[in-house]
Amino acid sequence: MSEEILRLPAEQLFQKEIDALIAAEKDPIPTGWKMSPRSVRTYICGGRVGDMVITPKYIGHERLVEIAIATLVTDRALLLIGEPGTAKSWLSEHLAAAINGDSTKVIQGTAGTTEEQIRYSWNYAMLIAQGPSKEAMLKSPVFTAMETGTIARVEEISRCASEVQDALISLLSEKRISVPELNMEVPAKKGFSIIATANTRDKGVNEMSAALKRRFNIVVLPTPADLEAEMEIVKARVEQLSAGLDLNAALPEEATVEKVCTIFRELRNGETCDKSQKVKATSGVLSTAEAISLLCNSMALAGSFGNGKISESDLAAGLQGAIIKEEEKDAIAWKEYLENVMKKRGSAWSGLYRACKELL
Repeated sequence: MSEEILRLPAEQLFQKEIDALIAAEKDPIPTGWKMSPRSVRTYICGGRVGDMVITPKYIGHERLVEIAIATLVTDRALLLIGEPGTAKSWLSEHLAAAINGDSTKVIQGTAGTTEEQIRYSWNYAMLIAQGPSKEAMLKSPVFTAMETGTIARVEEISRCASEVQDALISLLSEKRISVPELNMEVPAKKGFSIIATANTRDKGVNEMSAALKRRFNIVVLPTPADLEAEMEIVKARVEQLSAGLDLNAALPEEATVEKVCTIFRELRNGETCDKSQKVKATSGVLSTAEAISLLCNSMALAGSFGNGKISESDLAAGLQGAIIKEEEKDAIAWKEYLENVMKKRGSAWSGLYRACKELL
């Protein structure tokens, strides 16, 4: 059955690792948790338990992971902030999977998210027929997490309207949710917390109030420190994602990953990696997540219409779509990059240069 599901939640995808860590547990386990904070760190950052190798889920500063885990041991909520593609949602999901064995209590923040989605709503047919009752209530993921003493996730909280964000303030302060229609209050059980994610680079975000920020411990996730770190992240995630898809293609070679990450970093930073030349930045963020998506798409092209190995033309097609978001401005920046940087890098880059030029 799992083979027919497009994307399994983290707790199912890495169930063997979670079970092994729980079975080998020797440290104290906080109320409501499945494993100790040390085991959660091992699950996130990688290591060994017995004969099993625990694959790293987050490649970055281990101390930041420890701060995030320690926050969730207390009664404070956790806010992960970073630029798009810094693995905020990925880390949020795996923290919930390791701590509770359930990462599916999620609210996706958008401009259309309502206060009812944060608290609760009603089955209106039952409400009209029977009046307010527990059976007619539709509980939000936050409501369910409070009842069960587990973790709820709020993705892209800064995309929610201010009044929706404010609905979280009382929940995080009082640790209880009021249902005036039933004249009752539901207190949060031990273990309840919220992991929220936010970025300020995308358009259309709403600044979080100081009152709401005070209810969170904030952990800022940085972009990969250098090219090698970004390549390591991209290779690991492409391998994981492609394993669940019928791409019929070989994983990208080291040189291919290096080219994509180099181009993205240079256009993102506005200068070449050796800092010898300034380049015109594009309007897009060109995040690590986009590099991962580009390489998966290139594998799909190679597997469906090529020989199963990513070619220069497959890569060029992905680059064109990822970089040129605003047609006129980005096209100019991309052309300048091709002529002033890529063209001058010699034979190793000449095939990709020609393939990109053909698409302009």
